[in-house]
Formats: sequence, C-alpha cells, structure tokens
Amino acid sequence: MTENEKKNAPEEVVEEKQPSPKQPTLDTYVKGIKEKVGEDAITSAYINEVNSHRPTLIVDKNKWLEVAALLKSEEGFKFDYLMNLSGVDYEKYMEVAYFLYSYTRDEYLTVKVQTERDGGSVPTVMNIWKTADWHEREAYDLLGIDFTGRKISRILLADDWVGFPLRKDYVPYDEGV
Repeated sequence: MTENEKKNAPEEVVEEKQPSPKQPTLDTYVKGIKEKVGEDAITSAYINEVNSHRPTLIVDKNKWLEVAALLKSEEGFKFDYLMNLSGVDYEKYMEVAYFLYSYTRDEYLTVKVQTERDGGSVPTVMNIWKTADWHEREAYDLLGIDFTGRKISRILLADDWVGFPLRKDYVPYDEGV
C-alpha cells in the first residue's frame, strides 16, 4: 500500500470487547469459595467464552475435597449433579476437569484440578457425587490418574493391560496389531 493509499484508507474500527454476562457469577463463586475454604483454594478462574461463557475454576488439589463439598451443598452453589469428569494429559502435568450442573439454579460450572504427570493423584469425589465412580475409573484406566480415598480398578481394559492408552507417551505393547 502506498503512502497516499494509507492516508485515504478508511480507519479500522476496533470494537471494544464486552465483558462476559457470566462474569458476575464467576466472581461470586470465587469470593464464596475463598471466604469459606481459603484464599489458596483457587489458583485461577476464567470465563470459557467458547463454551457458552461457562465459569471455570482451577482448584488446588489439596483443597479439592473441601471445595467439592461446598459446591454440592452450600446455598448459592448447590451443584447437585456431576455431569462428567475427564482426564487430560498436558505432557507436563495431568488434569481432571469436572463438569457440574445445578438443577435448582440452572447453572453450569467447570472445575479443573491439576496433578503431577507421574504418580499424581486427585482426591475422589465419589462420596459427594455418585456419578464420579465410573468416570474416575475411566480416567484411571485410560490415563493412569489415581484417585485417593477409594479402591480403584480398570473399567474398560483388561486387568493385565500394560500402560494407559490415552497418555501422549503411550507405546502399544504390540504395535503390529
């Protein structure tokens, strides 16, 4: 573009990004958890705009059980349904993402708990949300994430299966099959 074209070009209009409509909800969750569990309970909080502006918390794994109990039963939260939990391998660490729903308030929340890649574990929430049973076993079976406070066993693969097939460093025992 020549200097003359630059001068005559229309000015670019940059729209200011609007705050998420769910930001006040996220702020309320963060404030409530920090007041009742401690300032160090939440390591990060953000709005997942791509996923319908879902509030998302990253919770310290040592505070996870306390936070989970609060989210389930405390007024203002009442996340009575664990829709799903998923394990994720980020190569440097593992993460468990919990997808919660409150029937009473028609609200969604995602909570993420990070742990070490090798030998890491996350406290079980099976006693808080019964649906965690199957999902925790699946995360253990496919990624090797251990859940303390419960006896865990494989659910999809044979008991003598070697390794965890959804890990990024997994090498199949018999690559020819």
